[in-house]
Amino acid sequence: MDMAEQRYLAAGELHRDEPMHKHTSWRAGGPAQRAYTPRSLLDLAGFLRSLPADEPVHPVGLGSNLLVRDGGVRGTVLFTHGALKEVRLEQGPEGAPLVYAQAGVASPKVARFAATHDLRGAEFLTGIPGTVGGALAMNAGCYGSETWEIVDSVLVVTRAGELKRRIPADYEIGYRHVRLRSDANGSPVTNRESQECFGAAWFRLARGDGEQGRRVIKELLQRRIASQPLDQPNAGSVFRNPPGDYAARLIESCGLKGHSIGGAMVSPKHANFIVNTGTASAADIEQLIELVQQTVQARCGVLLEREVRIIGEKAQ
Repeated sequence: MDMAEQRYLAAGELHRDEPMHKHTSWRAGGPAQRAYTPRSLLDLAGFLRSLPADEPVHPVGLGSNLLVRDGGVRGTVLFTHGALKEVRLEQGPEGAPLVYAQAGVASPKVARFAATHDLRGAEFLTGIPGTVGGALAMNAGCYGSETWEIVDSVLVVTRAGELKRRIPADYEIGYRHVRLRSDANGSPVTNRESQECFGAAWFRLARGDGEQGRRVIKELLQRRIASQPLDQPNAGSVFRNPPGDYAARLIESCGLKGHSIGGAMVSPKHANFIVNTGTASAADIEQLIELVQQTVQARCGVLLEREVRIIGEKAQ
């Protein structure tokens, strides 16, 4: 064990060969070489500062949009859920209300917190099964709204261990896409800098009727329960919706609902969900993803783009 590990074992929690199937909503995948749960944002900054510059780092919240291959993950996985969990009400310029939420806070909790404080505009977050960090990283959205539409600013932690506050204009933001632009001086962003991770966000919301907001949240939850296979391990929508169409419609039109490989199955309830029926390996899930892509492209002429992130190595 090196000195950096000794130092940070005393702050957060550092584990080797951590089984990732315990930390992903698909309940599949091999081990992480190292896994770290920080005690705070400052602790996370210190830990990142201690890592070699070429160490791969993978932030993971609830693992709800992630497939870890069976061979495991080289480098360090950062667990934010249950660690970076602070959420509070703040005041912005001229008294405008802002909700501050750290990266490990579950997105539905932000929706409920906002409604409790008579703020409107965050209700859609109740339909996003991941954390604030994940929602920021992919501009997660549902029910006609997207995360970055309500972002006032974000706090990021760089690989050099610095905390920086950034605004939406610092990023290229699109449908399920967020990428850091060149720096303020126009200089290209280096690979090390581009690996910075989201530590928190300030959400800009409107004052309104909290009771009405809670009714909307309840309605959205009921819609989600009615339309999604929440009783089986899944990672949410697997594919992005192509322009002017829906991935689920295309998949269903190809007769793929209920199709399975090993323990992985295209959900009979929602065609853009792949579920683990109980015995699925990451390889089963990835092969089914590829089959769906190939079939839809061959029959419909549309190449579906993955919404889920795939990391790690295939099993030998």
